[in-house]
Amino acid sequence: MKLLHIDSSVLGPHSVSRQVSAAIVARLRQATPSLELVYRDLTQTPLAHLSGSHLAAAQGAPAPAELASDLAASAAVLNEFLEADTVVIGAPMYNFTIPSQLKAWIDRVMAAGKTFKYGANGPEGLVGGKRVIFAISRGGYYGPGTPAASLEHLETYLRGVFAFMGITNPEFIVADGIQVGPEHREKALAGALQAAISLRAA
Repeated sequence: MKLLHIDSSVLGPHSVSRQVSAAIVARLRQATPSLELVYRDLTQTPLAHLSGSHLAAAQGAPAPAELASDLAASAAVLNEFLEADTVVIGAPMYNFTIPSQLKAWIDRVMAAGKTFKYGANGPEGLVGGKRVIFAISRGGYYGPGTPAASLEHLETYLRGVFAFMGITNPEFIVADGIQVGPEHREKALAGALQAAISLRAA
């Protein structure tokens, strides 16, 4: 069994999403010590954003020599994702959506013929057998019925993108209101860490 752990916060040890994603991984490894772990920190080894050259190469055009290392990185992250049985992703909200580092990673794993395909009945996800768990953190409150609900493009985006790849039942552990004040941050983090500890083993 392989576990892929992704972090995307730029805040290092001060990050709530990193603390929660680490707690999720610790819980899963405690339950299954034989798990093979692959860790990728998208801020320490960032992927380049897509360019016209990337898209041309994906369509079969000759790739320029300077793109070779980047295409190798792209193949590596896609293979990590395809080979993983469980994926844990730390995803903070930045400006109402995901970090650009995480978007760059998603652009590499959204691969036609690998993670989705188009058939007679439209798009079909190809990786629906994976367990995907998100550790998300948001500075304010964006739940249904809140004044800022229309600005929530973190969880909604992740649900949509991963459903497109066939993962229709992702799990979310959420820390909300972490920028409202110290007490709110402490309470949100404690609740999320408790949820991680209580996570089902498999």
